[in-house]
Amino acid sequence: MESIKTNLVLDAKGLACPMPIVKTKKAINNLDSGHVLEVQATDKGSKADLKAWAESTGHQYLGTIEEGDVLKHYIRKASGEEAKEQKHPNVISNEDLEAAISSGKDIVVLDVREAAEYAFSHIPKAISIPLGELDERMNELNADKEIYVVCRTGNRSDLASQKLTDKGFKNVMNVVPGMSNWTGKTTSITK
Repeated sequence: MESIKTNLVLDAKGLACPMPIVKTKKAINNLDSGHVLEVQATDKGSKADLKAWAESTGHQYLGTIEEGDVLKHYIRKASGEEAKEQKHPNVISNEDLEAAISSGKDIVVLDVREAAEYAFSHIPKAISIPLGELDERMNELNADKEIYVVCRTGNRSDLASQKLTDKGFKNVMNVVPGMSNWTGKTTSITK
């Protein structure tokens, strides 16, 4: 296979979410419009994360090539008119989610972390749909219910919240900071 011409290579190997995205944001800021960034990562979730981040900012996710344990992601920097970093407007705290759960209200907690992250610790009754699978599995969610979206830090859940809202879901809340600081009840499939 011929090599892909890139303008900058970013080493994000060994870093976990959200660091590959944080480093990608910084690196892409230093590129000219139309230039291509190669992000080398080992975090399996980075593919879905970078693809969703690119979609939410207007940058173009070109694809990913796997070489052994390394994922090489290619992102083309958008011009000023194309780029638009959005944030989901409806944000609530972990405490607000805990209150909603303990009130007994009929809500949906959607966990968009990778399946392995979910397996070791998640909010009881949370539905696991990793961010990378959300487009295909959105029909599993009830659009009429309040949906509280969680991830580890609030980044993936922000992207997932935007996707759901774009597809007509009305009551979507991004829970920040999410599981990294969750003090409420958790369960795991290992128990």
